[in-house]
Amino acid sequence: MSEPPSGLVIEDAHPARTLDEASLRALLEHVIAEENARVHFLGVILTDHDTVRHLNREHLGHDYNTDVLSFPLSEPDAEAPVVDGEIYVDLDTAAERHDEFDTTFEREAFRYAVHGVLHLLGYDDASDAERTAMREAEDRYLHTVSA
Repeated sequence: MSEPPSGLVIEDAHPARTLDEASLRALLEHVIAEENARVHFLGVILTDHDTVRHLNREHLGHDYNTDVLSFPLSEPDAEAPVVDGEIYVDLDTAAERHDEFDTTFEREAFRYAVHGVLHLLGYDDASDAERTAMREAEDRYLHTVSA
């Protein structure tokens, strides 16, 4: 686990898979800066199906696998955007699905992390228009990395 002064903590909690934490950190810091936000606390937990499914079931009442979960620790504020929360990235899902999207495992996992941060910043994906806007933001930020 690494913890720089920015409040961004990345924890590799997967038993076998890992990501380039320096690249992930740089990407997420870029997203936050471009969104004119600051970090109070951002915990990024890189984990597996079992952990994410358990959290999904216990906290959201959904008994299925998902790619990323975001848990805000405070309410988003459009006037003064602050990232304050945790995201759980399912590396198993990224490993299983990256070929489906013609991308690498790492880039797919990075997409999940960006998606989670965007949720913490107040983005939503409940409607078609919101999903499109969120996907466009994800694509824009992922173009800044070479994974």
